[in-house]
Amino acid sequence: MDKFNLDQEFQGLKEGNAAAGMPISPLVRARLDETYASLPEQPAGRRRKPQSKLRRLSSATAAAFVLGAGLFASGFVSPAMADSIKSIPLIGSLFSSIEGDIGLRNAGELGLASSVNSEVSYRDVKLEVTETVFDGSRAAFLLKVEAPNLKNGEFDTGKKKVKLSDAISNLTLTVDGKQQGDPGSILQGGYFTGAGEAHPDMLIFEEVFEASGSSTVPDTFTAEALLSLEGIDHEFKLDIPFKKTTEDIINVQPDALSANDELSVTVAELQSTPLTTRVHYSIALFNADTLTEKEEKRLNKIRLAVYDDQGRQLPALNGDGQYSANALSFDARYATTSGTTSYLLLKPFIVEDDFAETVEEKQFIKGLELKIELPVAK
Repeated sequence: MDKFNLDQEFQGLKEGNAAAGMPISPLVRARLDETYASLPEQPAGRRRKPQSKLRRLSSATAAAFVLGAGLFASGFVSPAMADSIKSIPLIGSLFSSIEGDIGLRNAGELGLASSVNSEVSYRDVKLEVTETVFDGSRAAFLLKVEAPNLKNGEFDTGKKKVKLSDAISNLTLTVDGKQQGDPGSILQGGYFTGAGEAHPDMLIFEEVFEASGSSTVPDTFTAEALLSLEGIDHEFKLDIPFKKTTEDIINVQPDALSANDELSVTVAELQSTPLTTRVHYSIALFNADTLTEKEEKRLNKIRLAVYDDQGRQLPALNGDGQYSANALSFDARYATTSGTTSYLLLKPFIVEDDFAETVEEKQFIKGLELKIELPVAK
């Protein structure tokens, strides 16, 4: 399988929006994952989440597309290095200061992060993984970079100065000898980005997992990460241990349905942890046995906005889905808001602005809202 090549597709978008002076927050590009879902010819891979906050598009076939992370996209397995993980939750976690992902911030504040001691050096460049967090479906780790040509998040490649997140030239993640897209792989997609202004020399990497065939997502595993930096003729290798630290997990299978004259929305399953909320849903078009290309594009512009019982919108992270017969099925991931909620409101809407974080009232599709009651976490 090819390494996660860093193509030039997103670079043009990044430069275009920078030139336009558009202010973009850490999660504002999440809609791009969904917009690019209609581009099945994209190769499998992991792309950086550059300064413009583009979340990577993962792999796809003519029948299915994957938006990884997807956020941080964008894999990891093998409990061989479990002893490298401290069993005591990390207090004062850097995840608690993450600006763009409330789910990761919750994990840091709740003491769900694990301290890790994994580092590698080449000449005067040092890479160090300091913290990880894993809730069973989404994992993240913090990578600190030390180099004489790195100052305040700006990396000198020898030819030009770029943001640290743009200096990553190649990245491959492997779990149990398998990369994303390999048979039996549990890796579903990922992305990476800068850790924010407070930590300019750090990066956040994320990966989404899914059981595949006979493969299950274990509670403890080690990921092998291979990456390169622009201007340095060397591939860095890191072994990163992970341990599931979340116990407050809600699983419901509501089989909830709402419909209007043209469309129906069905929610088959919903899972929520303090880190991630995952919704499996489908949107079907009435009076159609199969979807034309035009109808596929129409359904692909419909997404779910999710709100807790306080009216707070859960930030969209990434998702993957596929067309089947007259429907588009999705596995969508959101960052969980802080505290507890007794229910979630799922409100289908039409995507008008790929760069907008919030949804305006005019975008919602009338008659399709769903309310999912949530039990107490177990």
